[in-house]
Amino acid sequence: MTHPDIVIIGSGIGGATIASGLAGSGASILMLERGEPLPATPHARDTRSIFVDGHYRPKEMWREAGGGAAFNPGNYYYVGGNSKFYGAVLIRYRKEDFSSMEHFGGVSPAWPFSYDTFEPWYSKAEQLFRVRGTLGEDPTEPFHSIPYAFKPVPDEAPIARARAELRGLGLHPASLPLGVDIDTWLKEGKTGWDAFPNTGQGKVDAQTGPLTTALNDQNIKLETGAYVEYLEASPDGKTISAIHYRQNGELKKVTPKLVILSAGAVNSAVILLRSPSPGNSKAGGLANRSDQVGRNFMNHNSSAMLAIDPRRRNDAVYQKTLMLNDYYLSDGKGGKPLGNVQLLGKIDGNMLRANVKFAPKFALDFMAGHAIDWYLMCEDLPDPESRIMVDGKDIVMQWRRSNMQSLDGLTKVMRENFRACGYPIVLSRPFDKRTPSHQCGTVRMGDDPATAPLDPFCRSFDHQNLFVVDGGFLPNSAAVNPALSIAAQALRVADHIRKTELTA
Repeated sequence: MTHPDIVIIGSGIGGATIASGLAGSGASILMLERGEPLPATPHARDTRSIFVDGHYRPKEMWREAGGGAAFNPGNYYYVGGNSKFYGAVLIRYRKEDFSSMEHFGGVSPAWPFSYDTFEPWYSKAEQLFRVRGTLGEDPTEPFHSIPYAFKPVPDEAPIARARAELRGLGLHPASLPLGVDIDTWLKEGKTGWDAFPNTGQGKVDAQTGPLTTALNDQNIKLETGAYVEYLEASPDGKTISAIHYRQNGELKKVTPKLVILSAGAVNSAVILLRSPSPGNSKAGGLANRSDQVGRNFMNHNSSAMLAIDPRRRNDAVYQKTLMLNDYYLSDGKGGKPLGNVQLLGKIDGNMLRANVKFAPKFALDFMAGHAIDWYLMCEDLPDPESRIMVDGKDIVMQWRRSNMQSLDGLTKVMRENFRACGYPIVLSRPFDKRTPSHQCGTVRMGDDPATAPLDPFCRSFDHQNLFVVDGGFLPNSAAVNPALSIAAQALRVADHIRKTELTA
């Protein structure tokens, strides 16, 4: 297809879901994915291959701003995007996240519409991703118009014990909403799924969920190995007239009526910044009249925490079934919010080896075998000087972390809680820039074109036929996994496109 109605750039959560929302519309749609399908090999369940050898990590380097060091980012380029490796946590933002909220590090901005407006799309996204969950356990859970269609993934015995221990402290542990068919996953290998590549059907990711639905429409085609270099604006700058991409060493051009950019928060910003400006952008690039493209980069402030009891072995296989939001809206004492606590997938000695280089293997195996592994996640606040930039072909990251006081507070209170539960050793370690902990905010939506590149339906204020639908549109990071919010907005935008662009 050289003249399709729509081109979607990227097949991750945003691109795949909006494609599924447009299926059956009659529009001719071309999807361009820079990666290839993830191959099924023994590496997929080998913790040494994944976490020590970095078998799946991209062969690219980004740079820190100001002449800083180069680093290998944790973004993945396959059909399905980063979701092929995600923890399959499909949780809603809390209702309060849609309004401005004061944090220790400043104010988290409001969305341009309310939770009540967005709620039906959350329900549709949960159905599309076949989310397993339950209501009534978490006091921060917002209203659901439709209950979960599937029961939650069951706790293993050590996790059921941990749930009871937290309840004994008067806390409210709740089942994580997950896109995992646990029986199918375990038939394919006795491991967890968190950070493991999905080469089968056990995890509902962008490929196994919405993309499969979309490609049932004969009008939707997927091209892989298609690296988008830049977008071309029309002479008047009001529309995108062409997409230029490289495939098998050949530079190609496609001229759609509508462009949906869903390359991920970092790469969508990079594509826009690399694209020649039509002359009406003071900052360069496309969709950038506001000078906000690439700015307001957010990446959750997060830590791994190991609660260790040398007297009790944790023989859980997958582990990741619990969350705790008692400190989500306040610090538990009437103060400002801290964040979300959820289980990591079960770690082993190889996973620890990736971060602890010099300890003997037997010590790492013992530590992993007697630990319950948790993930502490706090909101990173938007800052115009926290940004993604381009320097020639290089991607440059200037991440100015904010609100670290929340992570410090959450670390302190959870250390106290786990010790009160009987774990004498509690260790924690923050994640760094190599871990893509829910990158977002670089092409944010809003009501004012002076401060946001996108309107509330993710349409560019500058180019009427350009939409950006991935983590980049998020005005705040909240303190929960963003996948479901991205999927829900993709369905909402698809519905809007059908009503406004595809009606004849």
